[in-house]
Amino acid sequence: MIGATSYLQKLGACAPIHTLPRAVIILLLATDLDGTFLGGRQADRLTLYRTIRATPDIRLVFVTGRGAESVLPLLADPLIPDPEFIIADVGATVLHGDGRTPVTPLQWELSERWTGTEPILQALLDFPGLVRQQVPQERRCSFFLDDASHADEIRDRLAHLDVDVLLSAERYLDVLPRGVSKGDTLTRLVSYLGVRADEVLVAGDTMNDLSLYETGYRGVVVGQAESSLVAATRDREHVHIASSPGAGGILEAIDHSGLTIAPQVESPAGDAQLVVVYHRLPYEETIRNGVVSRQRHTSPNGIVPTLLGCFEEGRHGSWVAWTTHHDGSGATSHDLVDEEHYANLVAAKVPLTDSDVQRFYKKFSKEAFWPVIFSFVDRARFVEADWLHFLEINARFAETAAAEADYGALVWIHDYNLWMVPAFLRQLRPDVRIGFFHHTSFPPADVFNVIPWAGQIVGSLAQCDYIGFHIPRYAANFLDVLRSHTPTEVLETMQCAPRFRVHGGALAIPRMPSLVRSGDRTIRLGAHPVGVNVRAIRRILADSHRLEQIKVIRERFQRTKLVLSVERLDYVKGPLQKLEAFERMLDAHPELREQVTLLMVTTPPAPGMEVYEEVREAVDQVVGRINGRFGTLDWTPVHYLFRSLPFEEVVAYSAAADVAWITPLRDGLNLVAKEFIVAQHTTEGNGVLVLSEFAGAAVEMHGAMLTNPYDVEGMARHLYDALVLPEGARALHVRRLAAIVEQSDVDAWSREFLAAMASDDRSVLAAV
Repeated sequence: MIGATSYLQKLGACAPIHTLPRAVIILLLATDLDGTFLGGRQADRLTLYRTIRATPDIRLVFVTGRGAESVLPLLADPLIPDPEFIIADVGATVLHGDGRTPVTPLQWELSERWTGTEPILQALLDFPGLVRQQVPQERRCSFFLDDASHADEIRDRLAHLDVDVLLSAERYLDVLPRGVSKGDTLTRLVSYLGVRADEVLVAGDTMNDLSLYETGYRGVVVGQAESSLVAATRDREHVHIASSPGAGGILEAIDHSGLTIAPQVESPAGDAQLVVVYHRLPYEETIRNGVVSRQRHTSPNGIVPTLLGCFEEGRHGSWVAWTTHHDGSGATSHDLVDEEHYANLVAAKVPLTDSDVQRFYKKFSKEAFWPVIFSFVDRARFVEADWLHFLEINARFAETAAAEADYGALVWIHDYNLWMVPAFLRQLRPDVRIGFFHHTSFPPADVFNVIPWAGQIVGSLAQCDYIGFHIPRYAANFLDVLRSHTPTEVLETMQCAPRFRVHGGALAIPRMPSLVRSGDRTIRLGAHPVGVNVRAIRRILADSHRLEQIKVIRERFQRTKLVLSVERLDYVKGPLQKLEAFERMLDAHPELREQVTLLMVTTPPAPGMEVYEEVREAVDQVVGRINGRFGTLDWTPVHYLFRSLPFEEVVAYSAAADVAWITPLRDGLNLVAKEFIVAQHTTEGNGVLVLSEFAGAAVEMHGAMLTNPYDVEGMARHLYDALVLPEGARALHVRRLAAIVEQSDVDAWSREFLAAMASDDRSVLAAV
């Protein structure tokens, strides 16, 4: 595993707060973790970490009493620089900076010295006041000792074994291989690397670290260290006793060693109180006669108009998105979005090439992350070079957001293709409040961790203050992933009922985590299913032209029941399973032939996404087979439209249909299902919604007819049930679902998320 900060250093993405002169001597910093490198004031920690990242000549070694497994979460924390080596288990383990591969032959020598755990435990079996520590440990046994005066008696009991006994803080007792200590292993590593003794600086804070100072290397005992360590090192000429605790003490020692740190350089700050970070601009850019022009997005629905609504009241804001229309200078450009409606909103455009967009968004994100997000891991393809490019793009977004945000601003980041932005942004701007919303599903740990860079991704997300998901299940899955990478404590949970289904569906759960602690960070989680623009749909259906279109559609299909399917071409949407189920139903119920028509509207993927070509060919073949088997001169069973329809037409078809058949194999939420219900309710229709239980909307839309898209027979049966449902039951079905959808529209979604993101008040979270 290589942490995100290593890539940050490679990319030079973030300007350091402190810099060191290039003429500095090479320094190997060997530091204890708890109370030392991870201790002290936050400002000092950030300064030290940025200094190390900004200075390639500083080589970092973690020297800790922790087991190696307990160090791994730090490697996923983007704020903490990645070490070149790790000495763990009080010197009994020595690893490369990935935390997994041993440094050979040093590790072999340490392993040969270890007598094993069982003889030690047997010798101390009945010793009073001695409790073994329940922490990961290799080649050592660690205990809590309630009376430090018994340490010598323990040494006597173990005298027949080839071990040493180390007591620190008058409570922690470690049994180690004879001659093994932090200092001994560090000395061996320094020799192995060919580093000169005067190039090494050691740092610690407890008696556990005493052996580091017995090496003769320059050292620092940080402020607030264990008094016995201070006493044991005070007279050593090469040791500096610092006044500042933790990282501040190490900074003192660096100064004391003659390594001058430059004055602090503040990160730039803009005046935006809310920064939206999204891949799309709030308007469309087109080129006509060589001139870039802009226009509003054609669809009145969707996320872009909703996010624009956050700026209607004059809030100072910035919208960070990419543009492929730029002057080639690499500089961020700025445009007012709409001076009349959003007077203080600026678009900050990150310049990307067409090649960047193709590689970062259309290829890598869709080939590596998209399949995993929806649990199709066998389709995922991971390429290290593409990951590095992904990081570079995310770093550019983060730099732009950092430059736009006012101090303490809200930065709202959207979706998986910007997963690493929080990591880079937190390093640049620790003052801002970061929120992240996932517009997709979020899988459990055994699926998500297939991604080779899962640790870096979840470490980046852990830098957020608030993370929102569509439904509680995805928040629980995120917790599952976080726990697999770092010690995580659940501080608060929330009851999911009555808003969400708690039983009877694939994605239902009774409670969700709402507040978790990971390391020294507290992260709030929320469930915010995106709504639809109810007002826009009602406006469309009030138009006389649109009402006439609905009438024409109904007349065209008056002899049959109309089943509507509107979904993007994607294997995730399960188009082949849907067609197979329709074919099964016609086989099982021949009386429905010439009585039902499937209108399958399939939106093509964006140009350049070759991954979907195979799906398209298969769909074409199955549609042809069904129409060939069952079709007559007067009836075509499947009307297949492979094109994008204007939103207004989709609304018209939704109002005219008898059944909406929405059956994705996986779906983060599914807005088409909600649009169908609003259209039906607005026109006093009584259409039935058949919805996949693997769509996020299934746990929110109580009363929808749920179906398992992996069960073709079951899908066929549920479609039949929807077609023959009595009139009264159909009308009640629409009214019940409309009450849910219309109360939680897309405007309510944005208000709820921003309120939760901006507030530390638990009552706000409970309300949403």
